[in-house]
Amino acid sequence: MADTTGNTQDLGAKDGPGSQPRRSSWRYIGPGIVVAATGVGAGDLVATLIAGSNFGYTLLWAAVVGCLVKISLAEACGRWHLSTGRTLFDGWASLGSWTTWFFAVYAVIWGFVYGAAAMSSSALPLQALFPSVMDLEYWGIACGLVGLVFVWFNKYAVFEKVMTVLVGVMFVVTVYLGFRVTPNLGDAFAGLLPVVPDEKDSILNTLGLIGGVGGTITLAAYGYWVNAKGWTNSGWMKVMRLDNRVAYLTTGVFVVAMLFVGAELLHSANIALSGGDQGLVQLGDILDDRYGTTTGTLFLVGFFAASFTSLIGVWHGVSLMFADFLARRRGERQARADELASGRRERSWTFRAYLLWLTFPPMILLFQDEPFRLIIIYGVLGAAFMPFLALTLLWLLNSSRTPREWRNGHLSNGMLAAAGLLFLVLAVKQIWDQPWSEFF
Repeated sequence: MADTTGNTQDLGAKDGPGSQPRRSSWRYIGPGIVVAATGVGAGDLVATLIAGSNFGYTLLWAAVVGCLVKISLAEACGRWHLSTGRTLFDGWASLGSWTTWFFAVYAVIWGFVYGAAAMSSSALPLQALFPSVMDLEYWGIACGLVGLVFVWFNKYAVFEKVMTVLVGVMFVVTVYLGFRVTPNLGDAFAGLLPVVPDEKDSILNTLGLIGGVGGTITLAAYGYWVNAKGWTNSGWMKVMRLDNRVAYLTTGVFVVAMLFVGAELLHSANIALSGGDQGLVQLGDILDDRYGTTTGTLFLVGFFAASFTSLIGVWHGVSLMFADFLARRRGERQARADELASGRRERSWTFRAYLLWLTFPPMILLFQDEPFRLIIIYGVLGAAFMPFLALTLLWLLNSSRTPREWRNGHLSNGMLAAAGLLFLVLAVKQIWDQPWSEFF
């Protein structure tokens, strides 16, 4: 069957003796760029900036460890898809119906709240760049509609190319800023030593930086993008692993560059940023004052690229996961990788229904305060997803569900166990910090 999707793999190819390993090559890189672009959003940039402004270079090592943790998780997702020819949701479903219920509730509530957050985050730099055009809420609606139309009418191949261009913009802006603030390389290298600041809650802040940069559910979507690229069997394993390393090397560059900005521009001048995405608008003003309008404007363009790639990445990747979930609930016995490679999932009504859910209902939240109880539930589900991902991957990749050759080794088990423990601690902390007394 001819490939009409722009993918690099013959459709329906099955793993077996005739499945020859592909050489890892830079020309195949793609899903890793997508997961890096989606995973690093405005919130991640703010968290890294604040870490740099509070602690200087002290937590640089934590940012690097965070990238290594995410490499192990994304590699495990990709390895499951390629070694089994089945999707991650199919693996979860084999562990029991509790995984199905967790994902269903998570996808509905998380998608509703995240949709509003993504649109608002993308709107902020546009309003700062064009302050007299329209209000923030309408910029948010415009971003949501553009994302909807783009993902609705384009298949993975086009989506990947646009994401690559936007990652290029992010890369140029963050690296430029990293050099512009003239980092102290001696202090930066010293920051690679694992030292925890001697301050209140410093351990939890450090764990938060390790776990907080580079994606949540988008890590689970990586395997879906691997299949959508056309990689459907273990012959693509070396390619996937190179692609995954490129993804988190790119993420590492973003994180290190923004930590440099926080350490040199904010920490040295004792400037505190506001929490949330508004902190990035504030940073744009600081850059304007310190380095001129061109640098401030360039930063806002990079801020928009970071936010909008997260928006369209979630619009595409999580919609693929939701379509896969509903397909299995409708009676498909097994969710297969070649379904994703064919592009049929991207044209399905279930994919587009979730796209609509991410876009239109959340617009209500742009015009009013976020509903209190819903935000608490959203926070709890979000906190629970990463330990769920790490621990279920540990289960799947050590069982007979995975071909023996591709099961976890000691290193993979160690990294996934460490990731599971890390995210479990962060989940307990986040759930504990919710204002439960006001919930009831």
